[in-house]
Amino acid sequence: MKLKQLEGLLGDLDQFSSPNIDLEQYPTGPHIASRLLFMAENTYGDISGKVVADFGCGCGTLGIAAALLGAEYVIGVDIDSNSLEIAAQNAEDLELDINLVWCDIKSLTWRDGIVDTVVMNPPFGTRKKGADLDFLSMGLKVASQAVYSLHKTTTREHVRRTALREFNAKSADVLCELRFDVPQLYKFHKKKEVDVAVDLWRFVPQS
Repeated sequence: MKLKQLEGLLGDLDQFSSPNIDLEQYPTGPHIASRLLFMAENTYGDISGKVVADFGCGCGTLGIAAALLGAEYVIGVDIDSNSLEIAAQNAEDLELDINLVWCDIKSLTWRDGIVDTVVMNPPFGTRKKGADLDFLSMGLKVASQAVYSLHKTTTREHVRRTALREFNAKSADVLCELRFDVPQLYKFHKKKEVDVAVDLWRFVPQS
């Protein structure tokens, strides 16, 4: 599947109708989502034929992209049941088989080796300090091959240091810097849209 085709399919997905600010729910736009998964597959071979988990999957954009790119098995995990209902409908509309799990990612007790690749757009940690790193920590515990994640560019050195020193990642590389379009979803948003600089990371866990 070509990048443009993937982006087009993701652009047709339903997104949050009533997002939860405490969970920092912002939809992962088709531009960023398609490039994240396309690079994971075409540069590193981390998607096709793999077991892929989408942490904090929301409406399922990243997991659906993984399924479209040939993942053998996709698991979406989210604490918000309303989001999972939208994700289920999105997958059904595209005739994709995605497994959805309703739970807090910090409660996962999966055994090592079940998941090859974790993809995620975690909370940035704006509302709850450290939420982004909670997701990264669990991703590195669960994935056997790689973790792809989006983090604010302003936190780059902190994320790198924490991943390598505290979470014992084998490597932590920024693949590119992207512009995350934050739409006017909440009452406190004054502007119609804001661009936030984010890093697309690839982390490799210790084998």
